Amino acid sequence: MEQDDDRLIDLVLQGDSAAFSVLVRRYQDRLFTALVHIASSRDEAEDVAQEAFIQAYLKLSSFERQSSFYTWLYRIAFNTAISRRRRKRVETSIEQAKEAVGDEPADRGEKPHDRLMREERAELIRRALGELSEEHRAILVLREMEGCDYEEISQILDLPVGTVRSRLHRARLQLKEQLTGVLDEPME
Repeated sequence: MEQDDDRLIDLVLQGDSAAFSVLVRRYQDRLFTALVHIASSRDEAEDVAQEAFIQAYLKLSSFERQSSFYTWLYRIAFNTAISRRRRKRVETSIEQAKEAVGDEPADRGEKPHDRLMREERAELIRRALGELSEEHRAILVLREMEGCDYEEISQILDLPVGTVRSRLHRARLQLKEQLTGVLDEPME
């Protein structure tokens, strides 16, 4: 896929803006999903994603291709989200955050009690994630939800791999501490 991305980037740099549309379609859902966990709401995540794609398009000639296009795009999006949050500095209540993010879609085959328990657990985890610092939340989202390896996280966040490992460890400990006793079974 990276070779295909490189070909599309070359086309964009040669003036074919339609090639950038292919990159947007390829990565918009993945980027939005990651941003929902970092931004304060779904609307904010959409705005950040859109702004990140615009910035990527405008700065594409500066993309050095030392990482994948998605890694570079995610870094732009992450920095945009942090900058927007710092500008706003608006505290959102947990209930407002829940309304903004919405509920997880229910599996039609599960029992109502099971669905309720799953939704409650998801909400507890969302709350716990929301209590983490931006740096710890970002690392957890990248590793656990996006499936990025340490090197990718290092590139996205512009941190040494050792720092990524230690922050991930601390983030997991903080999350475990917040969730222990709240969830039925102990966290591993």
